[in-house]
Amino acid sequence: MGKKSSRAAKAGAVKVAAAKAAAGDIPVVGAREPCPCGSGRRYKACHGREAADAAQQQAAEVTANKRPFEGLPGETDIVAMRELVPAATAPLKLTGEHAGRTVTLATVLPMAAPAVHRDTGEIMLALQTLATSGDPDRDLADALLRALDSAPGTVVDSAAPSAEGPRLRDLLDTSGEGLDITVHDDFGFWIIDGADVSAEAQLSLEHANAAAYPTKKLESVPSAYWTRIREKGHLRWVMPYEEEKLMDALARLHAAKQSNLGEGTRYVGAFRACGLVVPVWDLPKEMEASEIEQPAAEFADRLAKALTDETPLTNEERRARAGLVSRQVTLR
Repeated sequence: MGKKSSRAAKAGAVKVAAAKAAAGDIPVVGAREPCPCGSGRRYKACHGREAADAAQQQAAEVTANKRPFEGLPGETDIVAMRELVPAATAPLKLTGEHAGRTVTLATVLPMAAPAVHRDTGEIMLALQTLATSGDPDRDLADALLRALDSAPGTVVDSAAPSAEGPRLRDLLDTSGEGLDITVHDDFGFWIIDGADVSAEAQLSLEHANAAAYPTKKLESVPSAYWTRIREKGHLRWVMPYEEEKLMDALARLHAAKQSNLGEGTRYVGAFRACGLVVPVWDLPKEMEASEIEQPAAEFADRLAKALTDETPLTNEERRARAGLVSRQVTLR
């Protein structure tokens, strides 16, 4: 092939590559393989670079937004509803053009639907769904807007929101102090009073109810939830404090043997959820939620004092901290 023919072929390949790129029709291949666009370059040096850059940018956005609900009234209870509580609801107050619409935040909805526009006009918005964008705050806003724009009786399906779309915080009236949470014994809130329920829906409800474990929200301290799972009691407490400072405070209490909640209880560790630390205690199986109210309030006082202590950790406290950190688990 002559030089002119070679140049023409390369020019043609470039045009084909440009056309394929414009159509967004470039499949993913191995990094060292020729790029499917026809440019003649390896995939990693061509369209693979764009894919890697996009993935890196998305990862950076998720990392930067490790506390997706930070700044929202009731952040700790939102996290609890998303990660800890089987059946709970809380009313939401919208702002802007949707002000006045009836919207209820729920832990989970039938078939794990992101949202439902009920026949009554009420919107039910679910927290316990997978975040398709990596930002649950944005996923919630997208599901809510699609539900608000739908006809009554619509079950909203899962979809990836636009990267430029609003977040839930952009739609809410955030002037309040927090969420008014109702913890339910079962998923009866799925059913509208007086509505006909199909046999299939009734079976789904029965299965959901069978999987729900007893849960109660403490009144003496915020965002702490007693539960009993397989005859074993637990207290799980979503805390709003910065992680490093909280772990120092917990280490001080643990080293001083003040991290438990009374006889028969045991601090067993913590997990991270939506950027917050959630300490967990094992409780005697016979201990009810009402019996842990006072011990939890007393622990809150001890913790508040420890959080103000800015002296360096002692050797014993550092060892306690290392042990506590080793038992932490990150959810999602």
